[in-house]
Amino acid sequence: MNMGFLLFICTAGFIAAFVDSIAGGGGIISIPALMAAGMPPHIALGTNKLGASFGAFASTLTFFKSKKIYFPLIKCLMPFTLIGAILGVKTVLSIDEQKLQLVILILTFVIALHTFIKKDFGSHNDFGGLTKKNIFIGIILALSLGFYDGLFGPGTGSFLIFAFISVYKFDFSVSAGNGKTLNFISNIASLAVFAINDSIDYYTAIPLAASMILGALAGTKIAIKNGAKVIKPIFITIALALTIKMFGSLF
Repeated sequence: MNMGFLLFICTAGFIAAFVDSIAGGGGIISIPALMAAGMPPHIALGTNKLGASFGAFASTLTFFKSKKIYFPLIKCLMPFTLIGAILGVKTVLSIDEQKLQLVILILTFVIALHTFIKKDFGSHNDFGGLTKKNIFIGIILALSLGFYDGLFGPGTGSFLIFAFISVYKFDFSVSAGNGKTLNFISNIASLAVFAINDSIDYYTAIPLAASMILGALAGTKIAIKNGAKVIKPIFITIALALTIKMFGSLF
């Protein structure tokens, strides 16, 4: 492993984790970087998942210390995220990948547009408490997005943030903390499958993980300190970048 390769991968990992801890979507930076360095797609996905898992843990821990995770809700949703992720990574794809990308492309663009148009979206914490209805909705979302993360992945963190704001009226920083916690759970489930199938380049994954931890810590601190003022524009930018990437991959 030469120093140029290592510097390129670690820089991409730091930026990816920095962005992912704030608004989700870091995989659209780190996975292409690994593949651009000559890594086969399945190895790139597994290697990135190891690094992303460490970054997600560091970010979750920082959100937890700053009391930006609402655990009465999260403890109900975590098992369903885990189940969803395990089902996702074990599922033999019966849906055409391009059709799935088209659905996600449309959803991502709608999310970005809605967030941009609705000026006060995620600016205030208007959470009104837990009910049977919103817990049930949360379980369905946790199971679905866990499954999606294991099956396909791109944009899971962004979708989780959007869901926590839309359903529970949390602000951006608490939604990011909640979303990152569930994302960490689905990452671990997916990582286990990649490891079992020998799809991780550990020589690259270990320095990548170190850079992602640093990026996640930096991004999380900025997200907690600045809230919607910083998270919202990055969230919209990542959603649009994900839309463009998926649109390009369809042709």
